Amino acid sequence: MRSRRSFFTSPLTVGLGAQQNGDAKVMIEVRGLSKSYGDYQAVEDISFTAGKGEIVGFLGPNGAGKTTTIRMLATYLPPTAGSATVAGFNVVTQADEVRKRIGYLPENPPLYGEMKVVEYLTFIAEIKGVVRSRIAARVEEVMEQCFVADVRNKLCNHLSRGYRQRVGLAQAIMNDPEVIILDEPTSGLDPKQIIEIRKLIKSLGERHTVLLSTHILPEVAMVCDKVVIVNRGHVVVEGPLSQVSRDKSLEQVFLESVSQDGPIVTAA
Repeated sequence: MRSRRSFFTSPLTVGLGAQQNGDAKVMIEVRGLSKSYGDYQAVEDISFTAGKGEIVGFLGPNGAGKTTTIRMLATYLPPTAGSATVAGFNVVTQADEVRKRIGYLPENPPLYGEMKVVEYLTFIAEIKGVVRSRIAARVEEVMEQCFVADVRNKLCNHLSRGYRQRVGLAQAIMNDPEVIILDEPTSGLDPKQIIEIRKLIKSLGERHTVLLSTHILPEVAMVCDKVVIVNRGHVVVEGPLSQVSRDKSLEQVFLESVSQDGPIVTAA
């Protein structure tokens, strides 16, 4: 039996729409979420929450279940068991409503190589329901935000890895979503670009809920308000960054929590 220690003191009260936790809206709520492929259990009984305006670092070693969990939250994969809501909507029974309210950047950005950057982002704005009269202006805004205006007329196929990541981030925020899910958003970027994207993610957290999956622990320490660490399909740490790393560095907490004999620390 794993020992449990909580970083939370107030119980969760579920309401209509986006749920409430005290005065803060709970924008992502995961309860007992599991995903299996035959005999292989990719995710087992994962539970965590993310509040409105929180940037949550979602960490774990390779094969821990991060990407599978993210794909379930983004409605790409159905769970085997458990439940999850995003902005108050169930990811299975209300998937269309969830998709309207999220921006998702997978590890490999979903670009159409034969399109120019500006054409691709215009297409994304159209399919994401940006008001027609606002599309051109919104595309310009997002290109400036994500530092891709200088390659607006390049084919997506001809972009470097760094630019592909930034165009992928641009499509994720095009519809100004309530919840933004980012899977390794700074992968392949140079140091200057990483700093720029970290600043952008930090600014997004002022108005949006951001779930950030990354292997870069300093990135979490710089931009995140909360940390969720998963290992072998289970949540092993969940709590505010200030409390998780109060007595130890985030690196120490991570290494201990994902080691075979390390402590198991979860939210109540």
